[in-house]
Amino acid sequence: MENSRHLDCLAADFARLRAVAATNLTAPVPSCPGWTVGDLARHVGQVYLHKTLSMRDGAEPDPWPPRELADEEPLALLDRTYAGLIAEFAARKPQDPAGSWYTPDPTVGFWIRRMAQETVIHRIDAELGTGEPVAPVPADLAVDGIDELFKVFVAYSVAEWGDYFTDILGASPGRTYTIRAAEAAWRIRTGPGLFTVEDGPGDAAPDVTVSGSPADVLRWAWNREAAGEPSGVTVVGAAEAIEELRRCIVVASQ
Repeated sequence: MENSRHLDCLAADFARLRAVAATNLTAPVPSCPGWTVGDLARHVGQVYLHKTLSMRDGAEPDPWPPRELADEEPLALLDRTYAGLIAEFAARKPQDPAGSWYTPDPTVGFWIRRMAQETVIHRIDAELGTGEPVAPVPADLAVDGIDELFKVFVAYSVAEWGDYFTDILGASPGRTYTIRAAEAAWRIRTGPGLFTVEDGPGDAAPDVTVSGSPADVLRWAWNREAAGEPSGVTVVGAAEAIEELRRCIVVASQ
């Protein structure tokens, strides 16, 4: 996706998140146990400010978050920090350097993509919490989000911080997964200390196949499906193999 497209999606999902959150700040968010919608709004606002400072200062701020943010009303914080984030994006080029935990791409463009994906997932959280209908996720944004989750979060985390995954992958017999989201597909391989992602479905039959529309697969991968509603995703494979993938996602995205 182009940076301009990410920014358009970010704007649309922020507007939806902001409108939905305002309807019931005290509602619990089932996809974020222990949080209310107000807590969710505060979290997103803190994330926006964190990334703004990462771009402005060239390094991720530490310690975090500043204590004074706890005294700011959640929607006011959300509005203020979103405006600051957008202003920072406008003042910089996507290729400009920015502080980032993701060393392969420490640029402003990385954060443009990351904030678009952060916002669509938390927009869904707000909708699930308030009971509002979950608005459609554009197919291109969903495919990009699936790609980011598996490559940037999981594969990179396993390669860089493998100790966190020892309990999950240390005894893995070595498994293959095919993820299909309409025309897009990925082949994942796991094993002791191993999590790799390639584009395309692969040639040999996988141990697990996950398939559905891009939006449905994105929500399944991020564990944002609505409780009690039928899944739009078909998952075929042994339960222990599916659990291995799910646990890798959870650890990498914490």
